[in-house]
Amino acid sequence: MLTKLAIKIAAPLPQLENYDRYLFIGPHPDDIEIGAGASVARLCAQGKDVRYLICTDGRFGFDHISGVTPEELKEIRREETKKAAAFLGVKEVKFLDLCDGGFYTKEELLRGILQTIGEWQPQVVFVTDPDVSSECHVDHRNAGDRAKEACLFCENEEIAKSYGAKTAVVEALAFYMTAKPDRYIGVRGYRAKQLSAVFDFHVSQYPPDCDANATLQLYMRLRALEYGIRSFKGEAEGFRVLGRIHRHCLPEAGK
Repeated sequence: MLTKLAIKIAAPLPQLENYDRYLFIGPHPDDIEIGAGASVARLCAQGKDVRYLICTDGRFGFDHISGVTPEELKEIRREETKKAAAFLGVKEVKFLDLCDGGFYTKEELLRGILQTIGEWQPQVVFVTDPDVSSECHVDHRNAGDRAKEACLFCENEEIAKSYGAKTAVVEALAFYMTAKPDRYIGVRGYRAKQLSAVFDFHVSQYPPDCDANATLQLYMRLRALEYGIRSFKGEAEGFRVLGRIHRHCLPEAGK
């Protein structure tokens, strides 16, 4: 406890809204909107440079459209993502087009993330938390793990060069869909836009007659209220955050 307290005092966690350039990494086409869509909307409204990197093509997402092949579904989901991102105010969307379901190598994913960080030079990177014990989807765990490595390696010129990437400095790594948030972004006034981005644009996954929609909407509402109470922000999204000093050799920083 003393060591953890000393780390907090000597190296406080970054304040997520104090930067200009943001990269949101999604394992699949709709994950960012579900896990952090209201924060995306708020940051874009503040005039921040917000961009998306979508790791997999989503071809094996639950298909509610009769007769649609995986190849056709991935194109549908690509268009849904671009429209949802534009609706929220996102500046650019990049697709790695790796095959949904973990059918790619970890090196391919790491290379794509590192090259994107080097190209766009984000100060803050958001990604799914790979350390959630209940997370069973390999793409969610892979995206988070490779992003952790990329945010460390991007500062090393020789390592970055070996992956064909430019060096960069990521000040904050923020995990969404986390069970242990320690930083919050107030989203009052932006949740309606988040819900629209999910349910009006990602229709292949959430058609109007889907019974699961109401459950997901309730979960998102309760999560925002709980995090809002914790952070005294009314409604909020929560993130587990690592600054530059917290990413290596400081196990207490991740607790």
